[in-house]
Amino acid sequence: MHPHTDHVLPPAEPVDLTEPGPDQRWSTWTTVAKGQRGPEPRPGWVVTSAAALDTELGILKTGKEADVFLVERAVPGDPDQVSLLAAKRYRGREHRQFHRDGEYTDGRRVRRTRDQRAIEDRKSSWGRAVAATQWADAEFGALCALWDAGAPVPYPVQIDGTELLMEFVGTVDDDGVPVAAPRLARARPDAATLAGWFDQVRDAMGVLARLGWAHGDLSPYNVLAHGDRVVVIDLPQVVDLVANPFGAELLHRDCRTMAAWFAGRGLDVDADELFADVYAQAW
Repeated sequence: MHPHTDHVLPPAEPVDLTEPGPDQRWSTWTTVAKGQRGPEPRPGWVVTSAAALDTELGILKTGKEADVFLVERAVPGDPDQVSLLAAKRYRGREHRQFHRDGEYTDGRRVRRTRDQRAIEDRKSSWGRAVAATQWADAEFGALCALWDAGAPVPYPVQIDGTELLMEFVGTVDDDGVPVAAPRLARARPDAATLAGWFDQVRDAMGVLARLGWAHGDLSPYNVLAHGDRVVVIDLPQVVDLVANPFGAELLHRDCRTMAAWFAGRGLDVDADELFADVYAQAW
């Protein structure tokens, strides 16, 4: 998904200590199965208390397949149990509890034949719902594997149907306002930072390749520039380099896209060399 703007969001309103208010719900952490939670050991900032409230603070970005919202998960009155999350909601059905709300999948199959047929019939409401869940599941699984492998991705907190909750990548300013990390496309780094970012992007692509994957849609719009480090996002279309007949082609496209951006800012990089380096790590 290609964001149009980076958002600065207002601080949260005070919460009701007894019942969820508008744009709030009880934390869904305790209602999802263990297998729907992120990998262990979990970062210390993950809030797991049943007393926590989820408060929707605003929208971070919109896209064709999903929208991403900023959510605060916090235990009212406990400043040590507060976290900011990015809630990615795939379209296909309205996610419960809040008041508002081809080529990549070759080689990927769902478990039930009925669901597979539904996905192939995108015109039906059931087909759209199943497809949305498939994309969410694919992204959650990829994030978990990549996090475990040490790749620079957001920590995946949990998945609940078509909603994926993950680490918010950004900062909080002196007034307590969350500021999302900019996309690489909007960044203006100096030469040293640019070279460091390229090394990190290449290493991230290498981690994907060693897992047998390519991102499949890698661009400066789905890499975040968070200070001196980069964070790769938007992974629902992760491509199997072996099972997908377009795998090598999509990886080569990722390499061309990223090399062009870095070369356009003065870094001496070659797309074919990047492809050869990354692709070799898949075997």
